[in-house]
Amino acid sequence: MRLDVTVERLIPLPPATVAAYAMDWRHDHEWTRGIRHAALTREADGGGFGVGAEVTRTAYFLGRRFDYVLRVAGHHPPVVLDMVSSAGPTPMHVTYTFEPTQGGTFARIRVRGDSTGVHRLTALLSRPVRTSLAADLRALEARLTR
Repeated sequence: MRLDVTVERLIPLPPATVAAYAMDWRHDHEWTRGIRHAALTREADGGGFGVGAEVTRTAYFLGRRFDYVLRVAGHHPPVVLDMVSSAGPTPMHVTYTFEPTQGGTFARIRVRGDSTGVHRLTALLSRPVRTSLAADLRALEARLTR
């Protein structure tokens, strides 16, 4: 079994504005509800943030603390940020996409996870993950449009 949750929201701003903020790990804790702390713990091969960089996040979800590391697998501003877990409680793949539309930016977050073996509970988390991600996109819009 696998977790595969996608949420979408139209944000009335240009993709470059939305992506610049959302793709910057230093803002993770400001708009991503469960994240309390994020740190760039490995720079990309060319330095800074990009493919190969790793961000360590401390998050709280359903009352539990989780520490995990996401490695940047794809970084194409202002369109896509693709990350896979390299350490943490469960294998995870997170993709942010930002598509231009007549009304602004169509923002999408997709989270996939492995729910085989010890991670079988992951499949039961679809609803709370969807709820949390939808709240994150609302918070992103609120932060950028206030």
